[in-house]
Amino acid sequence: MRLTRAGEYAIRCVLYMAMNRERLIISRKEIAEAMDIPAQFLGKVAQNLAKAGIIAIHQGAHGGYELTIAPENLSLLRVVEAIDGEIFLNDCLHRPDSCGRSPLCSVHRVWEVARNQLRATLDGISLAGLVDTEYKQSGKRLVKP
Repeated sequence: MRLTRAGEYAIRCVLYMAMNRERLIISRKEIAEAMDIPAQFLGKVAQNLAKAGIIAIHQGAHGGYELTIAPENLSLLRVVEAIDGEIFLNDCLHRPDSCGRSPLCSVHRVWEVARNQLRATLDGISLAGLVDTEYKQSGKRLVKP
């Protein structure tokens, strides 16, 4: 499993919004510039985040994106899977019928344990926790006036 570029951009987008949560709506242009995301690509990523209920998209001159889930309640897993789909480490986990050896295969069980551990790790990391870590490491906020 490799995080796609869209997944990485989604994380950057939502992280920026969480870091600026006192502002309800943040423009696509601001997020794109601050987080080094191509604006067109951000628009496509935002559509998937909106479909997943993570953000709301507001149109118009004063439009932009609004985080619809409190950062404390939004896990890294939810953001990643909103863009890249459910995490599977091997095809036999995603489509058990694709391999007749799955019920007997000792490696299959390893893939299943690793997948569950990865998902649990990502699910245990909130955006609020990432924001706290970001502030501690950088010593500054990415907030725009």
